[in-house]
Amino acid sequence: MSDHITRALAPGVRIVAAITTELVEEGRVRHSCSPVASAALGRTMTAALLLSETIKADECITLRISGNGPLGDIVADTPLRHCVRGYVHHPEIDLPPAANGKLDVGAGVGEGMIHVARFSPKREVFTGTVKLISGEIAEDVTRYLLESEQIPSTVGLGVSVNPNGGIAGAAGFLVQAMPDVTEEILVNIERNLNLVLSPSHLAQEGMTAAGIIKLLTAGVECLEVFDSEPVKFKCTCSRDRATGILCSMEQDDIRSMIEEGKAEVRCNFCNESYLYQVSELNEFMNEQKLSFVRNEKKLE
Repeated sequence: MSDHITRALAPGVRIVAAITTELVEEGRVRHSCSPVASAALGRTMTAALLLSETIKADECITLRISGNGPLGDIVADTPLRHCVRGYVHHPEIDLPPAANGKLDVGAGVGEGMIHVARFSPKREVFTGTVKLISGEIAEDVTRYLLESEQIPSTVGLGVSVNPNGGIAGAAGFLVQAMPDVTEEILVNIERNLNLVLSPSHLAQEGMTAAGIIKLLTAGVECLEVFDSEPVKFKCTCSRDRATGILCSMEQDDIRSMIEEGKAEVRCNFCNESYLYQVSELNEFMNEQKLSFVRNEKKLE
């Protein structure tokens, strides 16, 4: 089942679910993640996609988990609609299983803060920050929504890793109660939440996002489920952007790269590398000098 996301509305309730197995696998491969790092990054990217369905279509979200654990910062960003990219600062870190036998993401994250930034098309930024409560990410995003946005929510996130390190299944869901929700519906959904398996296990079993929503809303009438949309790992970096970074650097820095014989610009989000030879770096130096001369003449 290809990755996808689905939204639904019930009286006083908003539900979003996503299957993200393939995009989490791509993130794992791009960053050479250990099992614990894969789970942490996969949960964060899935959470960012779920949150992006609660904002305007032309806005984007950056979710940053900043803990003092060995994994370091974990960042997920939705640069385009239904697209996500992300990285973990120390993808090589691995840890023993937790007491329950599961991947110990909480220990990898540690204590710290969760930051959510929402960007408008005009690059206006709206940010919210709350303390991490477990480092397990789902619980922390749930707390963020309640404390920062005053929306009672339940978030479920899961990433299952094969013995060989590959991603066996990844998925997540978000349930939000609106002001007009009835007690009957809340009780019904809460009962369903207690019966639902881990999202990653549901993904492994071939469950669709719409199927997860159906499980969460069993017994709820007047449910409206929207068409599923494909989601994927996608970065907006490019060689042109990397070139822009190099061209904006100080000449002394470019000169040092020339002495080293080459330069490399690597994207944090997708780990794509852009290499530049000495001849290209010399061109950047010459272009900077010409630009300086032009600006000087304009001031005369």
